[in-house]
Amino acid sequence: MLNETLLKALNEQMNYEFYAAHSYMAMAAYCSHESLDGFANFFLVQAEEERFHGMKIYNFINTMGERAIITGFETPNNDFSSVLDAYEKALKQEKEVTKRFYKLSDLALDAREHATINFLKWFIEEQVEEEDLFDSIIQKLKRIDDDSNAFFMMDNEFAKRSFSPESE
Repeated sequence: MLNETLLKALNEQMNYEFYAAHSYMAMAAYCSHESLDGFANFFLVQAEEERFHGMKIYNFINTMGERAIITGFETPNNDFSSVLDAYEKALKQEKEVTKRFYKLSDLALDAREHATINFLKWFIEEQVEEEDLFDSIIQKLKRIDDDSNAFFMMDNEFAKRSFSPESE
């Protein structure tokens, strides 16, 4: 049985993961509207990953004999000035997720809830990868600047991206 504070924080994080998926859908919609289907696909895959993360927390809460509580969330940002802007906002969002997992881990440590501590390690490792991925893409987008060929190649590369829960 999880203590009330930790359970509440896990439920909040689960819902935040679903919000993050919604946010990535908004980024995908922007890219689609700009006829950047590869970049749109990147964000659609990212949305799938976030839903997977939310469900991973949902399942953990249930496994621990507790109840997952689904809540609503605010409308995500739908305004982007460029693809670079969307990726910079995505990185900012991922950094917020990292902070939230650190806080969750601190709560689990304080509660000496070892099953939760072990569970959260996977998410912390995932966040290191996520932040690195977005930072790398941002650096590439800044380097290519107005090189339409490089931008087109990146869009084509992202069109091939897919999500496989087994790899998670």
